[in-house]
Amino acid sequence: MLEYKNDKWKALLALAPTLLLMAVFTFYPIINTVMLAFMRGYTFGVWYDTPAADGWIQHFGETINGTYIGIGIGNFITVFKDDTFKSALLNTSIMVIVSVPLSVIIALLISVALNSIKRFQALLQTIYFLPYVTNTIALGLVFSVLFSARSGLINSALMAIGLDPVPWTSPIMGQNPTYLTCLFVLTIYTIWNGLAFKILVFLSGMQSIDKQYYQAAQVDATPRRRVFSKITVPLLSPMIAYITITSFIGAFKAYSSVIAIFNGRFGPLTDPNLLITLVGYTYQKLENRSVQGELSKASASALILFGIIMLITLVQLQVSKKRVHY
Repeated sequence: MLEYKNDKWKALLALAPTLLLMAVFTFYPIINTVMLAFMRGYTFGVWYDTPAADGWIQHFGETINGTYIGIGIGNFITVFKDDTFKSALLNTSIMVIVSVPLSVIIALLISVALNSIKRFQALLQTIYFLPYVTNTIALGLVFSVLFSARSGLINSALMAIGLDPVPWTSPIMGQNPTYLTCLFVLTIYTIWNGLAFKILVFLSGMQSIDKQYYQAAQVDATPRRRVFSKITVPLLSPMIAYITITSFIGAFKAYSSVIAIFNGRFGPLTDPNLLITLVGYTYQKLENRSVQGELSKASASALILFGIIMLITLVQLQVSKKRVHY
């Protein structure tokens, strides 16, 4: 018992720095966000102008912490009634519904193909993994150049085969980008950017499958399609469930990919909020935190996003209990 007590104190001492950092940068912000979400008319700072003697306007700031009108769920009601929030919820939902299933299926098929290649498998794995270790903003800038109006590679290829260029993310020849063209570019980028990690997980899962299952299928002359559906997919179901859940969570938190493609905006210059996401909506409210009540609305939208992600995750966990084979 004495050794156990000594070990317990050693563990607490070892964990103390990490727990302290988490308390300051994780636990406190979460608790503070929940509190702010229920404060009506919370004021983070008050800014006012005073004329100076030389005619210039001097700006003074006075921070007022904890000033609010009342407590309630009014911020949540206001956020739900906001048309910008409705657009953000719709855009995020469409991106999740389209990109997540496609990225999981494509990653699974590529993993199966890579697993069957022996000579250049290591080289190809490295190539496919490169996007995962590359900065998201840099990748978004590359895609914005690829789909640019005149000099982009995609439009150059279209014109080379006799087709008209498409205004993917910027106007061209009097035509403005549409919602579908912008969403197409964003979906392609999201799928491509998320393939690396999924392929790595699927490949590691395939390499851990006992080879006797495939050998038995070869003896029975089982078609490859049936081997894939009856052996590979069931034995990879834990990885598929994990990738699906994490992909849904990541897709709902989409932010950097959108602003990277549209140069710091949520859409083309003709409509800067065309593809605003839930996280983007929260950041917009945070940028106006000096306005009364805006910080509380940002906290409310963050909690709404948390609730959506938690609900979908719980549903997926319940479904995976019946579909996943360990």
